[in-house]
Amino acid sequence: MPKIIDGNKIREKILSELKSKISKLKQKPGLAIVLVGDNPASQIYVNSKESKCKEMGAYCERYGLPKDVSEMDLLKLIDELNNNPKIHGILVQLPLPKHLDEKLVTNSILPGKDVDGFTPSSLGSLMSGSAIIAPATPRAIIYLIESVTKIEGKHAVVVGRSNIVGKPVAMMLLERNATVTICHSKTKGLENYTKQADILVVACGSPKMIKVDMVKKGAVVIDVGINRTAGNKIVGDVDFDSVKEVASCITPVPGGVGPMTIAMLMDNLLKAVELKK
Repeated sequence: MPKIIDGNKIREKILSELKSKISKLKQKPGLAIVLVGDNPASQIYVNSKESKCKEMGAYCERYGLPKDVSEMDLLKLIDELNNNPKIHGILVQLPLPKHLDEKLVTNSILPGKDVDGFTPSSLGSLMSGSAIIAPATPRAIIYLIESVTKIEGKHAVVVGRSNIVGKPVAMMLLERNATVTICHSKTKGLENYTKQADILVVACGSPKMIKVDMVKKGAVVIDVGINRTAGNKIVGDVDFDSVKEVASCITPVPGGVGPMTIAMLMDNLLKAVELKK
């Protein structure tokens, strides 16, 4: 029977340690969450982040903006938050409405307050191996992998090349001395690569795309996908029920990477506080 990697259980241990650290700080860590529009999924994510932040004893300000907010007004708000000494971390919930330039908005956040790790400065530091604040989801993935196996010397295959997950996690695996292959939607014969993986990270946004015959026996499988089926069920990018029979360890969806991302976000907030000292 494969080991199911319980992200909820691991998260609670991390959050307990972080809560203890926060209780000893003279100034509460301050997080600003900016939500544009009324996307139901985004609201769920933001509610969870806000709730955990307050539960940890941190200070949280939430800004709900209308979906037709102008780019200038959004950038003005971020500038104000950049200069607010009570705010140590700024999180703009993605995706944004199409009339807003996500890169421009993300890039306007000061690197020292970029708890998502999405600014060019943060990603550039990650590429050079000197990141102080790395993206929360890739950090969660690495933490989960290291909870069950050593990375050094392993062949890691990443399916997905986004700037938010695929590329950063590939760099972090490489930094830990894995041999890394990056695949994507244009990769021909995808199964030829995934079947070689000792560590398989899937973040392609395609429900149950990775089948059992695409996975090496004994592989560690990390499923980053969150997809809603026609029957309103949440599934990952991996066909969990079949792949769990060959994987040595696998993350469920939900309950795997998602909960851990919030833990890493809170840890990034503490790192941002340290940068201000």
